[in-house]
Amino acid sequence: MSLITTLARLEAVSTGRARPAATVRHRHLSERPLVFVPLTTAGEAGAPLGALVGTDRDAPRLLAVPQPRDRDLRFAFLAELADVVLPYIDGCAEAVEAAERSETDPETGKRVKVEVELCADAPQLIVPSRAGVDFVRLLGRSTRFRRTAEQDPEAPFPAPPRVPLLGRWLTHFGERARVPGSSLLPAMTDLLGRHWATGQSSLEDQHLGALLAWIDPPAGRSGAEAAREAELARDAGGQLRCPPAGPATDPAFDNKLLAPAIERYDRARTAFAAAQDGLEADERLGALTAAEREIRTLVESRTRPTWDAVWRGLDLLRALPEGVRVEERWTRDRWSFTGHRDRVLAGEPPQPRRDDAVTAANKLATREREQARLEAQEALDDPLVMAGRRLSGEAFAGEVTDVVMAYSESKRPSPRPLVTVRTDDRPHLGARTRVYRSLGGKPQAAEFVGYEDETDGHGADGHGRDGAEEGPAAVESTGVESAGVESAGAGQSSGGLLVLRIMDKMGRGREPEAGSVPEKGDRVCFTLFEHEPRGGAKLPDPEETPWTHGGPPDAEAAVREPADPVTEEDVL
Repeated sequence: MSLITTLARLEAVSTGRARPAATVRHRHLSERPLVFVPLTTAGEAGAPLGALVGTDRDAPRLLAVPQPRDRDLRFAFLAELADVVLPYIDGCAEAVEAAERSETDPETGKRVKVEVELCADAPQLIVPSRAGVDFVRLLGRSTRFRRTAEQDPEAPFPAPPRVPLLGRWLTHFGERARVPGSSLLPAMTDLLGRHWATGQSSLEDQHLGALLAWIDPPAGRSGAEAAREAELARDAGGQLRCPPAGPATDPAFDNKLLAPAIERYDRARTAFAAAQDGLEADERLGALTAAEREIRTLVESRTRPTWDAVWRGLDLLRALPEGVRVEERWTRDRWSFTGHRDRVLAGEPPQPRRDDAVTAANKLATREREQARLEAQEALDDPLVMAGRRLSGEAFAGEVTDVVMAYSESKRPSPRPLVTVRTDDRPHLGARTRVYRSLGGKPQAAEFVGYEDETDGHGADGHGRDGAEEGPAAVESTGVESAGVESAGAGQSSGGLLVLRIMDKMGRGREPEAGSVPEKGDRVCFTLFEHEPRGGAKLPDPEETPWTHGGPPDAEAAVREPADPVTEEDVL
């Protein structure tokens, strides 16, 4: 947790209201997201009890499983869920636009630009909390390998036709949710927690009702009081007024309401199966329908408050302006969605249970790269986030007090102007440290030269700000005399006047292009972190992987891994 986030949480405690942790919205929000509020059976993490799902705030679709232990009823639930999710995904997969992508030419081995299709938009599935993200991933894991009656007529308990396809898409959403900055499967608690700092712990922030109570408490109430009521308040029947954000249920609900209702449903179903004639069957069918309707009503009573809370959170987030670089990250989500669509249409098999070594390494490298990119882009988009980086010594801002033109010593001298910046920040600067500023959306690099005495002279003891003796080594050969500049020492500076040498983004001529060099009086902000993270070494292709990492590469010798055995995790 950064210092500025800690200060924001302390201020939230003292004021009784959540404090902004960002001035812009750092995640993409679709104009028509699909909200999914699942509910699971206690004791079985993957057994669905019901859900509210849909894109219409006022007309969600209620799905319920009256007997979660019944495999046929669970598959019926998944089939209904597929009937909602897959058409929504297909609607995004149909509209495409032309885009360029770099690919390796198989003949020359060079990178070339090729024109491909890119989906104009991507689906966005929003769940209440991180537990909902885990549940989506578990549903995908347990359904994408299921066999249908068409694929295997002898398969026990065949799945409905579209359930395996639903599992493949849910798996893709779950995998993409692990990529920092992705917005395909966000959790509402994480979205709100990123943009507001509350006076409670991060674990308590996973309760959506309590989190919203801190951000937008009722009139005349503090955030702490409203959050406590959201977590603990119960009605006359002993049920929580604000149920958890799912998918878990409250034990009081399970014991007092759900268990008796399921027991009545079981008795009604047994009686209906034992009916002797049509008249008796009609009477018992009415009792069975009433028992099923009772369970659906209970499921809706637990999921509807969370459904409304998710949409309330969306309203709060939409009030924030979108960050400049959010669209760039959403474009990468669209590329990911388009790639998986193409794999499904090409008839490729489902995602494997375990990734091979190269795929796993690539995923890890991608997540590390995206994490670094996300942190840099959030700081560049948001002054409040940048303030946290400045407090930690990873950036500094100030006013340009002087600009001296200088040139490199080479056969073709290039401009290397010296820029003096006055700052009150304390950046961690060392000798020849590279710093960066955003220039037209691209990073411009500069090199730290040293400190300049504000009196433009030596101290009384003949030493500079850090006690280092000054001399000609303070400024390297630039063709310019710069009196009073100290040599760059390691450690954290105490602010003051910093001398920087601009290194690039000034054009190809002898004179820098207009606007490429800061002018005296300009406000500038430099970062010690790179704006675009560098990629790692290229990994070998899967067929060239050595035997130590899953080989040998000989395709004939390779043995295909058998189908996944049924595990406890697979059985919902």
